[in-house]
Amino acid sequence: MKPEQPMMNSFSKNVEYMRERLGVEKSFDVVHLDLEYAGRQMAMFLIDGFVKDEILHYLMKLLSQLEPEELEPDPFKKLFKTHLPYIEIDYLEDLNEAGDQVLSGPTALLVEGMDKIIMIDARTYPVRGPQEPDLERVVRGSRDGYVETIVFNTALTRRRIRDRSLRMEYLQIGRRSKTDVCLCYIEDIADMKNVNHLKETLKAIDTDGLPMAEKTVEEFLGGRHWNPYPVIRYTERPDTAAAHLYEGHVLIMIDGSPSVMITPATFWHHLQHSEEYRQKPLIGAYLRIVRHIAVVASLFILPLYYLLSVHPSLVPGAIHYIGPEEAGMIPLIIQFLIAEIGIDMLRMAAIHTPSALATALGLVAAILIGQVAVEVGLFSNEVVLYLAVAAIGTFATPSYEMSLANRFIRIVLLIISALFGPPGYFIGITVWVLYLAGMRTFHTPYLWPFIPFSYRAFRDVLFRIPIPLKNRRPTFLNPQDPDR
Repeated sequence: MKPEQPMMNSFSKNVEYMRERLGVEKSFDVVHLDLEYAGRQMAMFLIDGFVKDEILHYLMKLLSQLEPEELEPDPFKKLFKTHLPYIEIDYLEDLNEAGDQVLSGPTALLVEGMDKIIMIDARTYPVRGPQEPDLERVVRGSRDGYVETIVFNTALTRRRIRDRSLRMEYLQIGRRSKTDVCLCYIEDIADMKNVNHLKETLKAIDTDGLPMAEKTVEEFLGGRHWNPYPVIRYTERPDTAAAHLYEGHVLIMIDGSPSVMITPATFWHHLQHSEEYRQKPLIGAYLRIVRHIAVVASLFILPLYYLLSVHPSLVPGAIHYIGPEEAGMIPLIIQFLIAEIGIDMLRMAAIHTPSALATALGLVAAILIGQVAVEVGLFSNEVVLYLAVAAIGTFATPSYEMSLANRFIRIVLLIISALFGPPGYFIGITVWVLYLAGMRTFHTPYLWPFIPFSYRAFRDVLFRIPIPLKNRRPTFLNPQDPDR
């Protein structure tokens, strides 16, 4: 718990304490205004760049027109309820808490003869427009997306959910950063045990700050630190977030991040995309099946091709053409590992490449990997082909975190297949399935509804069911209102 510092009897001591706590003389952007209105000494503390100047100018103009008798007999009541006509206004009695709030944007007003601090929340943050997120584009649908300001994100969510039981609970995490966090859920639908558990877990986070925002919180919530698979789904689309709220999920919004965390999220949640629900049900079901095929291909096609290439006796007669015609100068497993590392290098290079040069980078990479590498004997043609299929499947995975985890598992399966042959390949897949089956996301089995099996829910996972037929909420969320 942070120490408290109650208001002192001396106005000058209160001002001096706030100056010292905020480091007024040490930071140029911490502003202290020494004022006198209505015959009383006043002081304002604010952060330059976090306040709306026109609002403070308007309030200061009103204060300058006050006469001393207008603040009698109770100056706090007169100021707070009459002479400061502003919506977002509050008061505090703790100097330390007031200083912490000033650092997050609001303005603190200290008045001589008052034992309370008036907090004026006239803050504004530098913010970009709510543009469509790059990772979740759709052909048809809304083009707005979450931004880095938490108040904007809550407004984008409420715009789609006008339910009176929608709750936005405010928390602060980080001893030094005091990062604003919002817990969002529909009280009449969500399982309150899950909400309370999540709330207590967030409050228990003990760290200096959240420099990486939602990723730092995920590492505290996830539990298994060396687990490559994500147990929380991210979205930057307000419509996707709203759809999950209606199901009974709980959202976590963190100031400074455009990504909203969806909890709990099973393995199958990471394979869904809003584009499937922007098309007709039959087309959406087809797109989902294609997506599942792509994900399976990204995981298993390279290790399987390697096994069939180095063990020709395993190849059925109908597909006898599988496998390279020439062994090549470099062992096949080394070709795959070099290509995998090369693709990751290309991905990282694309992230750090200015958008104007991204096309040129893609052309150079295609020429080097696709043509020159084959001609000099570094890769065989089939290696490039199957690696391209696996890469397409990786990029077709809606969740970026899931695609990275699958890529890591693919490399592990390749190495195990090279070391132990067919037994290693099948044992590796078995261990992978058992590992996922043993995982839990907020007390929910990670592979639900496949393990444990639920026919109705698993059907909804594999196929895009028409919305009029989805009249039940997912049972694993234990919703208070199971019917839609």
